[in-house]
Amino acid sequence: MLGVRYPGTLPASRFLYCALRHKGHILMMELKPITKEGIPRALEKIDRYRLLNEPAEAESICRDIIEVEPDHQKALVMLILTLSDQFSKGVTEKEANSVLPRLKDEYKRAYYKGIILERLAKAALVRATHGSQFDAYEWLLEAMDAFEQAAAIRPPGNDDSVLRWNACVRAIERYRLSPRGKEHAEPPLE
Repeated sequence: MLGVRYPGTLPASRFLYCALRHKGHILMMELKPITKEGIPRALEKIDRYRLLNEPAEAESICRDIIEVEPDHQKALVMLILTLSDQFSKGVTEKEANSVLPRLKDEYKRAYYKGIILERLAKAALVRATHGSQFDAYEWLLEAMDAFEQAAAIRPPGNDDSVLRWNACVRAIERYRLSPRGKEHAEPPLE
């Protein structure tokens, strides 16, 4: 079976392996690399899967591109977006934040930091658990700070960070979010 190896027989490779249990055996399956020539088409598929609300599939394609071209800036941005698309499905902000330092452009690092925080806030509002509206408020304020930093260094004609800042203000108003009061403060850990 092509691409399947038993433990202990793995070749030296920079590509990832996936361990699967099959008929009582643990099989190691090597992920197949895509070609550099296939990257433009793969990027189109990321957009398509995101539009279809299939962020896990889009994330997988991002990871395939990054495996072949680790500093591919568009794929790294799309990975941040696909991860943050999944905040309400168990993906953590830590995963998305870990990609930020790999972005070479200072504006993009600030802007996508804001995107991560804004999406965390939206996921908290969807969760609607005790105190989540206060978490959402705090994350929206942090997002606004990041968007403000991005706006200060934005390229001419690029108002994306201003648009996101305004969207955060409107979300705070729409959901009537407010700071955590003393009665809602988290109890100290012992």
